[in-house]
Amino acid sequence: MSDSTNLTSLPESLAADGDKIAVAFEHVSIAFEENKVLDDVSFTLKRGETKVILGVAGTGKTLILKLALGLECPDSGRIFVLGHEVSSMKERDLFDIRRQVGMVFQESALFDSLTVRDNVAYPLKEQGGIPPEEIEKRVSEALRFVELEHTLDLFPSELSGGMRRRVAIARGMITHPEVILYDSPTGGLDPVTSTTIVELIVKGRDVYKTSSIVVTHRLQDAFVMATHYFDREANAMKPLKSGSTRDVHTRFLILRETKVIFEGTAAELMASQDEYLKEYLS
Repeated sequence: MSDSTNLTSLPESLAADGDKIAVAFEHVSIAFEENKVLDDVSFTLKRGETKVILGVAGTGKTLILKLALGLECPDSGRIFVLGHEVSSMKERDLFDIRRQVGMVFQESALFDSLTVRDNVAYPLKEQGGIPPEEIEKRVSEALRFVELEHTLDLFPSELSGGMRRRVAIARGMITHPEVILYDSPTGGLDPVTSTTIVELIVKGRDVYKTSSIVVTHRLQDAFVMATHYFDREANAMKPLKSGSTRDVHTRFLILRETKVIFEGTAAELMASQDEYLKEYLS
């Protein structure tokens, strides 16, 4: 990174666990004109953890992803990604951080004129300095991860919606990022295909130990992530056994009217006596 990169330490309240934290929001607020979207939002994403962000439309779920990438700047508060305070970094310095963060967009955002091979390879080619044979190897690995090796020479228009989403996940993982941000990864997909996408997110969490923030409006997807693990031997996602104490490193964050109203595990959410949360879950 350039010398001007902001390497501000984490706030004192988080410093003790600094090496375990991938993303931290500290008292973040942002408004557009008179419309306040986030107000005093604080949370942490630990390394290897999946944070599922839930809430009704318009509560700022996708905005949190944009803030983490430095695409938007908060009016107040601080945002840390992999130890760097992105909320005060200059645009040229953010490029280095973004190379360590994968992004899977809601509509896949693939290039129609490029083959699957070139779409997945794009982030590596943008970085530069990587030999063609290494790029080809990494593309094959990424597509093998999402079980789409056979699509190398196809174009996005030749793929189903679910396959395009899986290619987008392969592209998001190609740089081996420490953090992946998912924006409604199952939006618009049928239930069977949605389960396939959720399985890939769980696989990334349990096999690559990737830290991720998943924005979704689908409670079912959130609870599947929180109650399943990826079995490497079976190469499949499996439910936790009844009474299991296994930590699947998945936590929920629920937004309502600019505020975080819940942060915790699926079990804690189900046990909540908050009337709004009980209605939201019903």
